[in-house]
Amino acid sequence: MEAASDFTMWALFARATLIVKFVMIMLVFASIWCWAVIVDKWIQYRKARAEAAVFDRSFWSGEPLDALFDKIGAQPKGQSEKIFAAGMLEWRRSHRQDGGLIAGAQARIDRSMDVAIAKEAGRLQKGLPVLATVGSTAPFVGLFGTVWGIMNAFIEIAEQQNTSLAVVAPGIAEALLATGLGLLAAIPAVIYYNKLSADSDRIVSGYEAFADEFATILSRQLDS
Repeated sequence: MEAASDFTMWALFARATLIVKFVMIMLVFASIWCWAVIVDKWIQYRKARAEAAVFDRSFWSGEPLDALFDKIGAQPKGQSEKIFAAGMLEWRRSHRQDGGLIAGAQARIDRSMDVAIAKEAGRLQKGLPVLATVGSTAPFVGLFGTVWGIMNAFIEIAEQQNTSLAVVAPGIAEALLATGLGLLAAIPAVIYYNKLSADSDRIVSGYEAFADEFATILSRQLDS
């Protein structure tokens, strides 16, 4: 009776049935996984924005494009630098030995930068489906644990033939804990999925805007 009157979270978990315990553990693990993704993406996006700002200053500093490309190399680490390198590499490959340009150079340069942007977009969005999945399923998983726990609470009532609140309350409290854990996992996952998705889209839009500007500069050189 003394144990049944203990309503701490650990006591509620310890008294729960095996299936409800499994649901609770799964929800706690999902919550930890979501926070790991959130922190990782926050750091990654912050670095991506900082790198893009540094590269933009270098790109628009007036330094010749060939000199800038030679400085960063054909396999740079920065995301914006990779897009620039993809375009410049194709630009150099499109020149014939006599100095002329191979036909269709502009289209190939655009495609090269599009592929580089797609790769960076995939890297930025990696992990976000975890947040979407947890945000949409965690409440239902928690609800399943609650339903199962309440079912067992009613079975216990029937066995004891006692409907007093002292008998009902512990079982219902254990069951509702599963719903609480489901919401605890789902709410941050939904909030940060929306925020991080918007941040990712803004970063990718910046890459696309840069690629368009860079393609315009190369197009002028092609026309001249």
